Amino acid sequence: MKKTTLTLLAAVSLLMSSCFSTGFGNTGVANTANTGNVWGSVLGSVLTNVLLGGMTYDQSGILGSWSYNGPSAAFTTQKTLTNAGGNAAVSNITSSLASSYNSIGINSNNTSFSFLEGNKFSAKVNGIPFGGTYTYNPQNGEISLKTATETIKGNVTKTQQGMGLMFDASQMANILQKEGKVSNTAAVQAVSKLAKSANGARVGFLLTK
Repeated sequence: MKKTTLTLLAAVSLLMSSCFSTGFGNTGVANTANTGNVWGSVLGSVLTNVLLGGMTYDQSGILGSWSYNGPSAAFTTQKTLTNAGGNAAVSNITSSLASSYNSIGINSNNTSFSFLEGNKFSAKVNGIPFGGTYTYNPQNGEISLKTATETIKGNVTKTQQGMGLMFDASQMANILQKEGKVSNTAAVQAVSKLAKSANGARVGFLLTK
């Protein structure tokens, strides 16, 4: 048992050493190309499943056009993630989200976000375009999207694939119903229920350039 514990501690130590030696820049996706193994995947998963204390982009890092690449979910803190059941809870939420998004018809062709210089943004959700201005705090990843009719507050997190853009239950419902004009009420309610299913959960989109 003692030998096993020491081996595990050594592996964790190696993982953390690899994390800081390969580096995570402020403007890019977590770099696991040098490790090329399961440790990099595990580390990326742990970091991106927590919003506060996780990896974020700096202001210039979010600029550009981002397309929908799948559902995304995270918890506000490590404590809320742990209380919900850990990374398995995130996997369960994203799996259910994928089903709801499919029933709505959300895909890479009809859902995207573009963040421009001058704090302007344009977006499409379910094929419906909207836009306005945004404010972004790179210290904690909080973002506010201000349209002609409302302000939608969310969170940005850096993932190995690109960007996670997530919202709480009420804000996500606004994105789908008010901005995306989604008429499938049952699917919207299912998405909202997922965000409410665990304290501190946020749901949204995995976006890639």
